[in-house]
Amino acid sequence: MKVILLGELRGKGGEGDVVDVAQGYAENFLFPHKIAQPATPGNVKQLEERRHNIEKREAERIGAAEATKASLAGKFVSVDAKIGEEGQLFGSVTPAQIADAIKDQLGIEVDRKRIGRGKAIKTSGKHDVEINLYREITASVSVLVGVTEESLAEAEESAEAEVETEPETQAEVTAEAAE
Repeated sequence: MKVILLGELRGKGGEGDVVDVAQGYAENFLFPHKIAQPATPGNVKQLEERRHNIEKREAERIGAAEATKASLAGKFVSVDAKIGEEGQLFGSVTPAQIADAIKDQLGIEVDRKRIGRGKAIKTSGKHDVEINLYREITASVSVLVGVTEESLAEAEESAEAEVETEPETQAEVTAEAAE
């Protein structure tokens, strides 16, 4: 069944898109929740008349998402959690906790439902989290669990120092093996 979306529907499209969905899905979910309307000839004609306004709103949403992406780029947020032995958490860090941390520490409002749900964060340390801001626009934020930015910076510097010294030792080992 063809329907006209009245707002963004994840995985299907955005406002004003004509998409094909199952009839039961449309009648039982999309229509009662006013997410879509049937794609009748009259509704399609009204859609064409509203197309300019829809494109204008879409451009505003994309602009806002790009601005949010730029403000989140390379940022860190820290989340407090109870940590047991060997860096294991009691439970896990939830998207709601990450959204609250972003709001409190960076002053940026992010919907918890848009925070990537890859692997659950169950260990202390630095974790990169993807945030789907709008359609294909995503931002990445580093979440520090049980660590401060200063200790993380020291750990990264020592890791870089190890990486820089390793190739020299590997080259020496291969040179000695060749002799």
